[in-house]
Amino acid sequence: MAIRTIREMGDPVLTKVCKEVKEMTPRTAELIQDMLETMYEANGVGLAAPQVGILKRIAVVDVTGEDPIVLINPKVMETSGEQTGSEGCLSLPGKCGDVTRPNYVKVYAYDENMQGYEIEGTELLARALLHEIDHLDGHMYVEKVEGELQTVTPDWEEEE
Repeated sequence: MAIRTIREMGDPVLTKVCKEVKEMTPRTAELIQDMLETMYEANGVGLAAPQVGILKRIAVVDVTGEDPIVLINPKVMETSGEQTGSEGCLSLPGKCGDVTRPNYVKVYAYDENMQGYEIEGTELLARALLHEIDHLDGHMYVEKVEGELQTVTPDWEEEE
């Protein structure tokens, strides 16, 4: 496993639509493990393959720090409600902004064994799932920000 370089806003790979994954290969399995390791190392709650320069429909999400979710070829099946909250992105470090998204989402995806499953989420999980799926279609949260982007300081820098 390896920490991969996270591509930042302005990199053309972040604006491209990703290709579906047809089968699980050793390279794809390694990519998923690298993505999880990279996401945790960067203190993120989600990471999509284009953020590490790979145009495949793969994303990982973990809003608890203990329960990683692997999404291969995810499709949004249903959404409802509305929530507005602060959102950031590993591809735009040090910035956040208010984004309105559905408060509930149901997604169909495949896991790392290419077994199909449904996942439902509300609040932060719904926000994270939709944020990462947007990346797979070449979109970043800044397209949805209401008002100005804010500059944020990581918690560990404030303690020094």
